[in-house]
Amino acid sequence: MQIGLVGLGKMGGNMRERLRNAGHTVIGYDTNPDVSDVSSLADLVDQLDAPRTVWVMVPAGHATQTVIDQLGSLLKPYDTVVDGGNSRWTDDEKHAKELGAHGIGFVDAGVSGGVWGLQNGYALMVGGEKEHVDRLRPIFEALKPEGPYGFVHAGKVGAGHFSKMVHNGIEYAMMQAYAEGWELLEKVDSVDNVREVYRSWQDGTVIRSWLLDLAVAALDEDEHLEKLKGFAQDSGEGRWTVEAAIDNAVPLPAITSSLFARFASRQDDSPQMKMIAALRNQFGGHAVESK
Repeated sequence: MQIGLVGLGKMGGNMRERLRNAGHTVIGYDTNPDVSDVSSLADLVDQLDAPRTVWVMVPAGHATQTVIDQLGSLLKPYDTVVDGGNSRWTDDEKHAKELGAHGIGFVDAGVSGGVWGLQNGYALMVGGEKEHVDRLRPIFEALKPEGPYGFVHAGKVGAGHFSKMVHNGIEYAMMQAYAEGWELLEKVDSVDNVREVYRSWQDGTVIRSWLLDLAVAALDEDEHLEKLKGFAQDSGEGRWTVEAAIDNAVPLPAITSSLFARFASRQDDSPQMKMIAALRNQFGGHAVESK
């Protein structure tokens, strides 16, 4: 299958490679000419055969809106746009309406996998009309991990990004729990090998997970996380999860507390936030601040 891909950063570039490895034709566009296959968005659209599919992997908000606006004027009826960035689900409804006025389909795809997606595959949570999702299944199958899981048509437009938002909220709370446990173990005199305690949890325990594996990898690189500043940014989806919980009267004490803990990290150097920062760097390649 042929597809255009806009945004060739940490995830988009790896997605292009994974799709090509699966035999698909990918024409990529990025504002960085060193990684781009074409010189402009218009050039990308011109090189695609109808009906066209363009997957957008740019930052949420203004950048995504700008690309959507441009594609709305470049694409034709029966073409399809996929937003695979971390857009807010309410923006999906707006984008679907704007593109639909031109006869262009829209699919929102929540994508999880970070910098490891090229090797392990990407978990995909997709929203949109069945006809659009079904046409893109070869692309979803190539991007997802091997096996029966890793892809879901979650519902109508917005459902993919809403599901990914909740996923990220859970991620916040899980990372916070690992970080709190690590700080407590580091604090007491009786435990003198915290890294190996975490390593021992990787097999046979009820709290084993990929995040735990990444925590051990971070501790292998810097056993006491002494090189990191206790500061962790939030990407926005944690906030949106809490706001959605308020709107729907759903109690989310763990997720809410983990979001507030990140706010606290901006006030003083927090030991817990060293672990959060290390985990975000391990799974997503997110920047860390050194002392």
